[in-house]
Amino acid sequence: MLAAGAGEWEGESAMIVYGSVVSPFVRKLLGYLGEKGLDFELKGVGIGDPDPGFRAASPLGKMPAIDDDGFLLADSSAIIHYLEAKHPAPPLIPADPQERGRVIWWDEFGDTVFAACSGKMFFNRIVSPKFLGREGDLAAAAQAEAEELPKLLAYLEGAIPVSGYLVGDRLTLADLAVASPLMNIRHCGAGIDGAAHPKIAAWSEAVLSRPSLAPWIAKEEKMIAKVMAA
Repeated sequence: MLAAGAGEWEGESAMIVYGSVVSPFVRKLLGYLGEKGLDFELKGVGIGDPDPGFRAASPLGKMPAIDDDGFLLADSSAIIHYLEAKHPAPPLIPADPQERGRVIWWDEFGDTVFAACSGKMFFNRIVSPKFLGREGDLAAAAQAEAEELPKLLAYLEGAIPVSGYLVGDRLTLADLAVASPLMNIRHCGAGIDGAAHPKIAAWSEAVLSRPSLAPWIAKEEKMIAKVMAA
């Protein structure tokens, strides 16, 4: 079984996570599992993968999906809310009503507009040409970087509190959900300008370098480097 974030086999099998480490939604879940200290086996699958276990857990073929001792579920947010109820400590979704509302908002922000923007760049510049063998829509990627990304970064830069965490004074699901798409932007060579966005640069570095995420990010960076060099 893979220890969360460690990447080493030990003991007997546990929860299976289906997905790819380059997916922002899978990355968010991997970070969450690491912060919780939950053990799992990551089973790599691609877009539309025919793996029967994956398709049973995710009828629409979307990642991530899990098989938790026979309980099948897809969608990163659905999985995380399920696991938060099953393993409440340490809490990554606050009990305080206002903080919980803010965490859910940031999770939605990360999964929708932010992931959509980074996805246009990452899919058209890397996934389509390098993984699927077809030309990407480079104009759409350029438009997302030039028109959509600056507005989202400006909003995020102004929203990061003095605490250095998006909600409260400690790491929550909000930080994992919003930091994750930044890796896909980084893979496209569009990293965060520390001079223009100092709060995002410091916050994202702190989140992405945590032990729950750093080993997985190292794996995906090697994968992307190999694919881009081919």
